[in-house]
Amino acid sequence: MANGWRLLLLLACISALCDVVLLKGILYPLDSESRTVKTLDGMWNFRADASSSRNQSFVDQWWTKPLEATGPVLTMPVPSSYNDITTDKNLRDFVGWVWYDREFFVPANWINQRIILRFGSAHYYAIVWVNGQQVMTHDGGHLPFEGAINAVVNLSGPNRVTVAVNNTLLPTTLPPGSLSFQHDVKRYPVGYFTQQLQIDFFNYAGIHRHVHLYTTPQTYIDDITIVTSISGGDGIVNYEIITAGGAPEAVQVSIVSKEGQTVVQLYNQLQGTVTIPNVRLWWPYTSMPSDPGYMYTLVVNVSGDIYRQPFGVRTVAVTDTQLLINGRPFYCLGVGKHEDADIRGRGLDYALIARDFNMMKWLGANCFRTSHYPYAEEIMDQADLQGIVVIDESPGAGMSQVQNFGPISLAHHKDVMTELIQRDKNRPSVIIWSVANEPASNLSEAEAYFRDVIAHTRDVDKAKRPVTFVTDADYPNDVATQFVDILCVNRYYGWYTDTGHTEVIQLQLSADLEGWRSVHQKPIIITEYGAGTVSGLHEYPEFVFTEEYQNTFISEYHKTFDKYRTQFLVGEMVWSFTDFMTQQEVRRVVGNKKGVLTRQRQPKAAGHLLRARYLSLSNSTTLYFQSH
Repeated sequence: MANGWRLLLLLACISALCDVVLLKGILYPLDSESRTVKTLDGMWNFRADASSSRNQSFVDQWWTKPLEATGPVLTMPVPSSYNDITTDKNLRDFVGWVWYDREFFVPANWINQRIILRFGSAHYYAIVWVNGQQVMTHDGGHLPFEGAINAVVNLSGPNRVTVAVNNTLLPTTLPPGSLSFQHDVKRYPVGYFTQQLQIDFFNYAGIHRHVHLYTTPQTYIDDITIVTSISGGDGIVNYEIITAGGAPEAVQVSIVSKEGQTVVQLYNQLQGTVTIPNVRLWWPYTSMPSDPGYMYTLVVNVSGDIYRQPFGVRTVAVTDTQLLINGRPFYCLGVGKHEDADIRGRGLDYALIARDFNMMKWLGANCFRTSHYPYAEEIMDQADLQGIVVIDESPGAGMSQVQNFGPISLAHHKDVMTELIQRDKNRPSVIIWSVANEPASNLSEAEAYFRDVIAHTRDVDKAKRPVTFVTDADYPNDVATQFVDILCVNRYYGWYTDTGHTEVIQLQLSADLEGWRSVHQKPIIITEYGAGTVSGLHEYPEFVFTEEYQNTFISEYHKTFDKYRTQFLVGEMVWSFTDFMTQQEVRRVVGNKKGVLTRQRQPKAAGHLLRARYLSLSNSTTLYFQSH
């Protein structure tokens, strides 16, 4: 069945209409004098293909007619994860193809414009039809995709968009997984199979982010790249604008300050280098609290097509002992987190985004990692604007098997990194690319694999940010961290090993940090450490899963961090920001409970402990920056 689903997607890609253009640039859809944006968010019709083959919907060609004509439909919010919407546990745990459709109208005054249909993300495989004609496919669950639909759209009446989404994870997907089939009909129902996950979080699925229609003129801005540096008190801005649809007749480029003042203006230059005198730099908010997250805007006008690209001026560098932002040492007071909403899976939720940034600042955190997949663009916008540093991570989580390091996986991994960098390359908040989380980097196959993925990432990113992957390997057996610029290490002494024995933490963590340092003369961030804790569960002396144990556990790690943070340790990131959902298993009680906040974003005792530490260190770090 798995091969059939994969083959089905590949055949669908091959059969795509030749006159429908998939776009190379992936600029976020913004209204301007030349562009109009329309949302298709809302309640869509929804139906799962529950046939034993998960293929009957393709046999019956559901895309050729309204979905409600194929059988009973549900109403499903877009964006959302379909898993946590209904009361049907079969749908919550469904693996295979699900289908969405809705009607939409195109304004008649769009007749001379390019009309683009854009999906913020759909997990995992997606095929899109408009009026029964296939217009695009996408392989990968966390990044945007779009295409021009002028050839198939109706300007004088209703249109129908149909989307098929498949959440199956296979050895070559990111993250990887496999399917397990049971054929003993005395013990299992006919056609019984399960999705085997190699990740420790729930495989939420559906159309997770916004769906937009937007327009551009026929000659249009396809892509913008901005790379910044600093010279004395001036900002140096290198920009490149790519256009399409014909030769541009006129080009105007302006840099506008946050206050709306034009500080630079150029004509007829699609690429170049400009200087911002007396530049205001982008700083993390705990480093320069009077002016965090300062953003400029590059205003581009090409033959009347106008796009405004926000950016910040800052530099990032790594020495053998430090992580530098704008030439000054930066210490990450961070959180690992998931994008999950309270009980609604991974669908975009503005209220939750606002709450998360409020709670990160309440904790005193100045950075987070997009564990373990790219987050929504609207989340990244807030990181830029609020001065929160980001380690931007690919969905390469759980790569624990030899078959996850083959040529198909490698090609897909490179494509995903290209898409991620294309989307987030202009963001000042993004200071490090992480290509994977906890891969089996002790396997011989991992050496060449990560050499190639990391080299590809460096080649694609013109800003040359540091590149890493997050490891849980033992330093004597690892073969791939030799290629990273900065070491990111996950450790759970006193939890997964020597459970309940916090007295071993300082000894074991110190030996481990010194071991990594002896092998690689590179700075280190502890990207995960934590203990599962049920909110409100108390026992003294402390016992695992109580709030007392989480506090003692975290405190022992902090003592070790303090020993090394003036040497080569450049960051600490608790795991995790909040509790989050996992698959059903006996070691998890309704999800992972390592959060210092509950899933409803309320602090446990450890949240108060972390807040006291982070605020104290933030104050001392700010004073250090101001004196250097």
